[in-house]
Amino acid sequence: MTAIYDNKIVTIIDYGAGNLRSVARAVSHAGYKPLITSDPTDIPEAWSLIVPGVGAAADTMHNLQTGSFIEPILDYTKSGRPFLGVCMGMQALFDSSDEDGFQKCLGVLAGKIIRFPEGSIIPHMGWNTVRFGNEIPLFSNIKNESYFYFVHSYHAVPDNNDNVLAETQYASKYVPAIVGKENLIGTQFHPEKSGQAGLQLYKNFLDLAYEQKSICA
Repeated sequence: MTAIYDNKIVTIIDYGAGNLRSVARAVSHAGYKPLITSDPTDIPEAWSLIVPGVGAAADTMHNLQTGSFIEPILDYTKSGRPFLGVCMGMQALFDSSDEDGFQKCLGVLAGKIIRFPEGSIIPHMGWNTVRFGNEIPLFSNIKNESYFYFVHSYHAVPDNNDNVLAETQYASKYVPAIVGKENLIGTQFHPEKSGQAGLQLYKNFLDLAYEQKSICA
């Protein structure tokens, strides 16, 4: 881990979900070196871990399982090291998803993923404002109610509202846009596709991680 840490290498998991190059560019823009890997043995050595995601819950969990990623990811999150899940990478953190009928997920955060109600325009695709909760270092230099880019048909329903760090309004309701606890966060939107605000979020996350400061406090 020392060499990876000293060289500012950020580990990005490739489990076949796509969108990796955009994430890698955002990491580079923040001043760090992206390591895109499909090797689960790289996870124990990581000082920061990003799990991006585009797609459905069943495919995501199947690919994580067949790629032997699940146990290393769970061990990593238990270690307290900085973790960022993006879109499906965020949804996979919860206990289960209603997508594809029912899908057991990682169970790192208590709660479930449900579909937007009937009558909504699905998927929710495009730019939406994000309302921050408590001021935390993760939000430094980002204006509250900034716009971020979303693509999703399902949203999180956490058991613990303290895990909701920011919200967005869609289908006449507020739903979680950022969830987290301790040094683990997940974004429902794609910060790597969200312009300057999204790039700043990556930089804030990685700078806090590299300086070994708390992400969510």
